[in-house]
Amino acid sequence: MARIKWRLEAVQNIDRLRGFLFAKDPGAAQQAAYVIYHAVKRLEDRPEIGRPLSDGTKRREIIIPFGASAYILRYVFENDNVFVLRIWHSRENKE
Repeated sequence: MARIKWRLEAVQNIDRLRGFLFAKDPGAAQQAAYVIYHAVKRLEDRPEIGRPLSDGTKRREIIIPFGASAYILRYVFENDNVFVLRIWHSRENKE
C-alpha cells in the first residue's frame, strides 16, 4: 500500500477550489472535496492508475469527474509514496 503525501501546493489548490465553490454552493463544495479525497485514497492501492505524462518525468495524471466537468490531479509515484503535486478544475488555465 502506497503512502499519500500532499505537497503544499496541492493543499493550497484544494483550499482555493473549495473556497471558490463554497461561495456559490456549500453543499457542492463539500461534495467536491469528498470526490477528490476518495480519488486520492484510491491511489493508496492502485498508484499506477493515472496516465503517465509524456514529458519525460514520472508525473501521472488522473481525471476526477465532477458534475459536467472534472478536476485534474497530478502526482508522482515513487518508492511506495504517492506525492500529490497539484489539483485544478478542468475549466481553469493550468499554467
